[in-house]
Amino acid sequence: MSRALILGGSRSNPDSNAGADMQVDLAGIPMPSPILTASGCAAAGRELDGFFDITRLGAVVTKSIMLKPRAGRATPRMSETPSGMLNSIGLQGPGIDSFIENDLAWLNQRGARTIISIAGETVDEYSRLASKLRAAGGFEAIEVNISCPNVADRGQVFACRAESAAQVVQAVRRNSDSRVPIFAKLSPDVTDIVEIADSVIKAGATGLSLINTLLGMVIDTSTMRPALAGVTGGLSGPAIRPVAVRCVWQVRQAFPQVPIIGMGGIRSGRDALEFMLAGATAVSVGTAVFNDPKAPARIHDELAQEVKARGFSKVEDLIGYAHRSEDAPIPVAPESSALDEWDFITE
Repeated sequence: MSRALILGGSRSNPDSNAGADMQVDLAGIPMPSPILTASGCAAAGRELDGFFDITRLGAVVTKSIMLKPRAGRATPRMSETPSGMLNSIGLQGPGIDSFIENDLAWLNQRGARTIISIAGETVDEYSRLASKLRAAGGFEAIEVNISCPNVADRGQVFACRAESAAQVVQAVRRNSDSRVPIFAKLSPDVTDIVEIADSVIKAGATGLSLINTLLGMVIDTSTMRPALAGVTGGLSGPAIRPVAVRCVWQVRQAFPQVPIIGMGGIRSGRDALEFMLAGATAVSVGTAVFNDPKAPARIHDELAQEVKARGFSKVEDLIGYAHRSEDAPIPVAPESSALDEWDFITE
């Protein structure tokens, strides 16, 4: 998927007045929209800003930053799959110092709300990343990526074990400004995601990002070898959406007061609505931007119409609404319902 795909084009803006009040409060962060970018799919937002005003989104969630520059895994490292794609990028990036000097500075100058995603190979690296960010400032929250499957050593996937997940989050919390929310990004590749969620919440996580990609594999039947140089990779796209919604539902049910950022195959406003009904306060749009760089702006507008079509005036009122009691009333949608207009087909 060529980088040239997102280097030009006209700009468009999410219309905050299209249908409903789209403001949300995410762990004390006031946002004009519940739509965020997803880490790893939009770098620091520069390219997408050529298509729509990124300051109108809830926040830009940056690509996961590591302590030192990292080249990532060998190529080929991307492969299309039914209803999604497999990637094995391997946390390629410039390192934290360059990120702060260039990308974070640009985001601040641009006026965007920023959630910085961080990743490390050891607990100490997470500690040092948090310390550097505390000194730099200029962001709204930290997303602690402890669940990236695109690493050679599966032992680095801290989110697969409650104890190691808690150790990382505790280290980040200890070295961060106490006022800065911390979101732990969890993996669906576990037996009980609620158990992992419980461990990171007790360790100091303010909220949770659900979910990271699923570990997958593709074999090229022409070469009869794995399609990716790294053999396995992270599966994203519409194929994983039911898994992601299930994880959001289970964690919301167990911890109804903990804010959740939902993600996984969101391509339309209706997809975003499903996550919010399951309990997400905000949602991140990722893989969709590869073939539609305006996707976050479009999904914002579609979600506003979905909210209005169901008789609600505020998107916040729909957060966790699927958990209501069976006898709870459902608002009457306006006669000129827009539901049919937003009946999107996802491949």
